[in-house]
Amino acid sequence: MDINPKNILMIKGHSAGIGDILRSSAAWRALKDRFPNAKLNLLFLSNNPGYPSEKLIAKHHLLDSFYAIDKHYFNSVRLFLKALKKSDEVIKKVNPDFIIDFEPYGLESTIVSMIGRFKYGIKTLGINEVFPRGLLYTFFSDSVRAFKKKYGIDILNYTDRDFVVLDKLEIKRGNIQIEIKETPEAKKFREKIKKELGLDDNVLIVNIGCGTPDALPKRPDLKIYEEIVYYAYSKYGLIPVLIGADFERQVNQQFIEMYLKKHNHPIFDIAGQTDILESVGAINLGKIVVSSDSGPYHIAVALRKPTLALFNFNNQEHFHHNEWTICRVVKPNPNIQQLKEDIDYLYSVDSFKSHANF
Repeated sequence: MDINPKNILMIKGHSAGIGDILRSSAAWRALKDRFPNAKLNLLFLSNNPGYPSEKLIAKHHLLDSFYAIDKHYFNSVRLFLKALKKSDEVIKKVNPDFIIDFEPYGLESTIVSMIGRFKYGIKTLGINEVFPRGLLYTFFSDSVRAFKKKYGIDILNYTDRDFVVLDKLEIKRGNIQIEIKETPEAKKFREKIKKELGLDDNVLIVNIGCGTPDALPKRPDLKIYEEIVYYAYSKYGLIPVLIGADFERQVNQQFIEMYLKKHNHPIFDIAGQTDILESVGAINLGKIVVSSDSGPYHIAVALRKPTLALFNFNNQEHFHHNEWTICRVVKPNPNIQQLKEDIDYLYSVDSFKSHANF
């Protein structure tokens, strides 16, 4: 493709979860590497408008602008014209010269692309997941199935899937990882909480997480956290700081009560004290981060923090693969010795990897 865009509108329409959106940052980085002078603008078609992840992504350092439209508008006879109007407004405001639809399924993102292509003459790129969907775009990539076959991929993880459409631009992921940087709000909170709690740089951030009813099955046994936390403190002096949303304070307090019956050393809980931007600063406070399969896990990986992620299920599509991240399945039979060795390794990870100075 002979194309050199200067202003790209990207369309996403998957889950509003923090991790799901943040995992797209690898594709944003790949686009920025290919087109360094291009502006990147994200339009998110959300099933959950107003979700906290929007505030986080809106200030992402790789994006020049961020917009969200309620996805339900597209599926309502009464509100469909509103969906078209809002889509048109975003396109006119961004004024892109190229539109990339990252979604292989559904028509919502295709409709937005078609407005850009047929009303404004903008070149568009989409995925020909089912013929003749591809013909609705100026250019199209092959299907997800064809992409997996081409590259010999059995399980397409949530980061790689954004590279299906980019394959048409001959953009490969390679070793590109997800990324995020502290905002001023995040840095201010990190410095504030560090001073208030009297902490140095030897901190273990612990995210028990999975506080919503639908996520509870993903929460590892608290006894596993106990083993890890005590080992990290007894061997390396890492002071544990528990994080989480306000509704996760109860499980954090339950853990601390259980923990202090056996161990006597400082342990802190700051659940509910951060908004989504400040949580990045809290996570960046840790020398090591231990987390369940939830949003803070992905933020920690994106910050290049040495991270131990605990999974109850072998969800390979949720795993990250890099030098500073270890993913372990701890159910039904956790290997505690292996987890201790993981802490040893993560403590030794080069310091430059644990800071978002990229």
